[in-house]
Amino acid sequence: MTSAKTFPASAAPKFASIGSPYFGILLAVMAVVLILSNIGASKGVAIGPIITDGGFFLFPLAYILGDVISEVYGFKVARKAIITTFGLSVFASLCYWVIIALPGFDDEFGASKQAALEGALGPVPQIVLASLLAFVAGQTINSWILVKMKARTGEKSLWARIMSSSVAGEFVDTLIFCSIAASVIGITDLGMFVNYVLVGFLYKTLVEFLFVPVTALAIGWIKKREPSYGA
Repeated sequence: MTSAKTFPASAAPKFASIGSPYFGILLAVMAVVLILSNIGASKGVAIGPIITDGGFFLFPLAYILGDVISEVYGFKVARKAIITTFGLSVFASLCYWVIIALPGFDDEFGASKQAALEGALGPVPQIVLASLLAFVAGQTINSWILVKMKARTGEKSLWARIMSSSVAGEFVDTLIFCSIAASVIGITDLGMFVNYVLVGFLYKTLVEFLFVPVTALAIGWIKKREPSYGA
């Protein structure tokens, strides 16, 4: 009578190195999404009773990309992606400041363009501060939880990792961002602020939940094509 094979309770989690082109593409898209979200977030948006900002449809994509990077490449690489995205967003904000400060044409068209730039990009530095602090905190928590859960479950329970880490990361992110950015967007009373926080958190989390199948497929696709995954 042969004895059944025994396996360790949890094998070491598998990750890939960043030598292939896939990580660079994911990082570039994440940075672009965050920069565009910062611009869109300077506009307050009211859809019926719902209060949000113009970047609401973009920002969840940054977290989906963060999930992919964390799952495939691990926490240390995800942290590098967060820091790099942070730096590029700061650079973009400095560029907006220079563009606004440069002397423009004195005619009516030049004055209207200057006013439009100041109105659209002027509030962005505070929005960037709110977004970056929120992004760094939320993404770090999101990545840390996902990788810690992967250390326990290995390749199993991917959906649970994505959903659990998203709830924690999005809540921290939304609370920090809304607390700093509310005054720039035009939110002045407690009721509007609570609405803004709850709508932002529920919306972002719902979008991530709805995209879990797509996120899982993207993760599986990259894992199969990453030569170093699990090596």
